[in-house]
Amino acid sequence: MLQELSIRNFAIIEKLNIEFNSGMTVLTGETGAGKSIIIDAVGLLAGGRGSVDFIRKGTKKAVLQGMFSMDKNPDTLALLDQYGIEHADPTLILQREIQVSGRNVCRINGSLVNTTILKKVGETLIDIHGQNEHQELMQPEKHLGMLDEFARNGIQPLLKQYQQKYEHFQNLKQKFNRKKANEKEWAQRVDMLRFQVKEIEDANLQVGEEEQLNSQKELLENFQKISTALQTAQLALENEESAGAIDSTGEAMNALRDIENIDDKYKNISNIISSAYYQLQDATSDISGELENMEWDEGKLDQVEKRLEEIYQLKKKYGDNIQQILAYDQKASEELHSMVDSESDEDQMESQLETIQEQLKKIALQLSTTRKQAASKLQVAVHDQLKQLYMDKAEFEVHFDESAGLKFKSTGIDNVEFYLRTNPGESMGPLSRIASGGELSRIMLALKTIFAKSQGVTSIIFDEVDTGVSGRVAQAIAEKIKLIASYSQVLCITHLPQVAAEADHQFFVSKAVKGGRTETKLSDLNENGRVQELARMLAGSTVTKLSIQHAKELLKMAHTS
Repeated sequence: MLQELSIRNFAIIEKLNIEFNSGMTVLTGETGAGKSIIIDAVGLLAGGRGSVDFIRKGTKKAVLQGMFSMDKNPDTLALLDQYGIEHADPTLILQREIQVSGRNVCRINGSLVNTTILKKVGETLIDIHGQNEHQELMQPEKHLGMLDEFARNGIQPLLKQYQQKYEHFQNLKQKFNRKKANEKEWAQRVDMLRFQVKEIEDANLQVGEEEQLNSQKELLENFQKISTALQTAQLALENEESAGAIDSTGEAMNALRDIENIDDKYKNISNIISSAYYQLQDATSDISGELENMEWDEGKLDQVEKRLEEIYQLKKKYGDNIQQILAYDQKASEELHSMVDSESDEDQMESQLETIQEQLKKIALQLSTTRKQAASKLQVAVHDQLKQLYMDKAEFEVHFDESAGLKFKSTGIDNVEFYLRTNPGESMGPLSRIASGGELSRIMLALKTIFAKSQGVTSIIFDEVDTGVSGRVAQAIAEKIKLIASYSQVLCITHLPQVAAEADHQFFVSKAVKGGRTETKLSDLNENGRVQELARMLAGSTVTKLSIQHAKELLKMAHTS
């Protein structure tokens, strides 16, 4: 459930902190006071589409923050695990900043996320149902999803199985059709892949080879320079015509040995000279070895340069380095193998397609049967709810259109649309053409009541869904919303006193001008405050003793029934 909401610099709200409780909470107040703005803030916090227009004039950013208790919601937990978001605490904090630059900064439990992830997580926590949500009922393509949601436990495993098989079928079919339609292109592709694979494999590339070759090339290109330097060094160290560095150092070492026992400082000098003497001897030996092993091979340099040029040409075609070239070879080999196999077993592919299609058909028919069984249960459940909402003469039907024959889609083979007959004697027809605004409100509320137990969201928000109804219908709607609140936290914006009276908690939203700026304020109403607000909702601008009495009775009846 939503425990706390913090709003900063959002629309006409400068600063607002709201603590929510479980059960049913209503927001009431005059039109334009900012009730829907609060719901808009929750919607944005749950990943809704943002805009810089939401930022309060004169400020740099709007900041929204909500604290939720997850109540071990498996859908929420699965998403948090998927995206690596910490959730040791059952409390979940969503935060969103909308900056004047248009940039959105979103966080979940302190972890930076994009709006897509925020929306996915938000949808498992909050279900916002506004007046515009009736449009879902007006869109037949959404009806199948509603039916599947109703019978989630029975349908989802079958639907998942079907979609996996459907994806396999589509991939194989696409591959087969592409091959049949593009025989020439297919053959050209095979030839090209064969050439590429052969070219790379004939090169027999080794990881690290290019670096070794470049090192060899540098040595060969600097052969004369290296040779001259080594000879010069050797001559300086052991000159036969004059005393070399080694002989001179040896003389110095022998001279110092005669005095090294006189004082420690002479001994240190003697040790340094001795060490230098033996190091020079080692160096001379190494130089001699290098000179003996050095042999100019003009053909070797040419060989190295040709190999480097071969690698360079392959890099131009297949990658920036040998690793990338080998990776391309692996990918091309796999594609070639697949295409060659397809060439040799076209008949087998066609047979495989037929087999998978039969398997797909079997699952699709099973899924369709399950849906029809669920549709019958949904019809009964909706009829029961509509009776309680004073639409007892209405008939609701989940219509399966089978005129198009057996056509596989990602959702199955079913074309589903909700049908309605509002009065006896009238023909049954698509709900989108038959239902009025008030009827749509009641049908959607009926569905919400049915789905409330299984939906799993922690908070359901109703934004003036009771518009266009009054009297006993308004009371029935109030009772339905109250029933939903027994399964999930409910936040409700309403102008109906019957709905407001049923609430466990009530906030009054008002606006005032301060310093030339309009600000929205929120008041948590006590019992007396609720009576006054209900009286205002009943009587309008002038609150009378009679309206106050009526409000008291309405509140008492709501909480004693």
